[in-house]
Amino acid sequence: MSTREAMDFDVVVVGGGPAGLAAAIRLRQVAPDATVCLIEKGSEIGAHIVSGAVIEPRALEELLPDWRDLGSPIKTEVTEEEMYFLTESRGFKVPALEKVMPHLANHGNYVVSLGEVCRWLAEQAEALGVEIYPGFAASEVLIEQNRVVGVATGDMGVTREGEHGPNYAEGMELRGKYTLFAEGCRGSLTKQVMAHYDLRKGVDPQTYGLGIKEVWEIPAANHRPGLVVHSFGWPLDDHTYGGAWLYHFGENLVSYGFVTGLDYRNTWISPYDEMQRTKLHPVFKPHFEGGRRLIYGARALSEGGFQSIPRLTFPGGALIGDSAGFLNTPKIKGTHTAMKSGMLAAEAVADALKTEQVEPASFTSRVRGSWLYDELKTARNVRPAFSRWGTKLGALYSGFDAMVLRGKAPWTLRFRHADNETLTPASTSQPIAYPKPDGKITFDKPSSVFLSNTNHEENQPVHLKLRNAALWKTVNWDVFRAPESRYCPAGVYEVGDEASDPRLVINAQNCVHCKTCDIKDPAQNIDWCTPEGGGGPNYPGGM
Repeated sequence: MSTREAMDFDVVVVGGGPAGLAAAIRLRQVAPDATVCLIEKGSEIGAHIVSGAVIEPRALEELLPDWRDLGSPIKTEVTEEEMYFLTESRGFKVPALEKVMPHLANHGNYVVSLGEVCRWLAEQAEALGVEIYPGFAASEVLIEQNRVVGVATGDMGVTREGEHGPNYAEGMELRGKYTLFAEGCRGSLTKQVMAHYDLRKGVDPQTYGLGIKEVWEIPAANHRPGLVVHSFGWPLDDHTYGGAWLYHFGENLVSYGFVTGLDYRNTWISPYDEMQRTKLHPVFKPHFEGGRRLIYGARALSEGGFQSIPRLTFPGGALIGDSAGFLNTPKIKGTHTAMKSGMLAAEAVADALKTEQVEPASFTSRVRGSWLYDELKTARNVRPAFSRWGTKLGALYSGFDAMVLRGKAPWTLRFRHADNETLTPASTSQPIAYPKPDGKITFDKPSSVFLSNTNHEENQPVHLKLRNAALWKTVNWDVFRAPESRYCPAGVYEVGDEASDPRLVINAQNCVHCKTCDIKDPAQNIDWCTPEGGGGPNYPGGM
């Protein structure tokens, strides 16, 4: 019998992103007597969410129809959009974007600070009676008689007002009749739940992308509120999925970022350096001139979509949002799908509470009967087409699938490999000469990590662990020449004594919680564990 202090709720929500907050709000809307607790490992709601995203308001309209009258920070509507295929020196604009790539059309969408949107959603949740505790890092899934009964956290929590919450001593248990996991991509507890209940049996491997993002302030004369720019092609090779985006929003702010598909092959690729050098391309460089960089961050995202969604429910709970992989990759959007999944899970949990069901089984049928399911099914063949045929042919197929087949192909393309299985050895990969940063438009990793406000207490255990230390030398170094030193966007992994006695150095205090190492390590030898609550990046609000 556990001696840890415990608090009991009807529902515990793990994660304060769009999915978790939408679930908490919906629960109180449909089950006003239910007690709901939401915990977030960041120091505050939104602390781990970098500003700058395009959101489709469909789910928000359903959740809070009067959102415009509730002080919402959603203000900048998309006014113009451009898509480019890049070569090294030129950009070719895709004509008639809405017809050629309708999934990328953004009419009626908004450019927002997603961190601010989450802070605002937290206010709506609290107004409905949801108890929110940021600074609580759930580190253990509580399973009794094969049913999830909550989570445990090994640290002191902090409320949104900055005061200590209820007497949450070390080893606090947050117990619920149902637990919803909304940790985002590659959640550490979600991994445990998936393994325990074998939730991935019978579905395709998940494939991921690494999104690296910056927020800039630019001269007012150059600001075009509502402009959305996307690109594909250069600088990535034809076998590597990805591209850049740039959004103008807020008060003279620009969100710039780059996604690299983590099924890339060339071990010498550095997603960070690909992102930096793209800023020097003629399509993007003018947007940064005269500006200054404010924020830097990175996060992996689940790109597999329809084919890679696991079984969603288990005794005592469900997976929602990007924990389950509900991102619509062709749209490059996941906020609306994450929120919808949270709402549907909340409705299923509300029914389960009434009837005392073992699990919210109706969640799956609700998803299959919703626009969320139809949207992901329609988009299902686009991402695997790029993996199978490369960028150029994949783009052609994408247009054919959208314009001719309208997403209703009688076939489903499959993901054949997990991302950690795709690297080619260093001896057969083409080295890449990246330009040195100029300190004006392009920058090095240390100065970038500084802008993320990342911090981990020095006396806490290292949260990045090698399952077998001997494998690093024989696999990572001897075969692939330490790919973690390149794919990590925060300089966490370095090679010491490279010439005489190579060894891995882990600078865990730099970690921005992107989870890439947990995904891409070729031997699956790196385990990203939950650090203490409040650690990691602290992205500022109001931007």
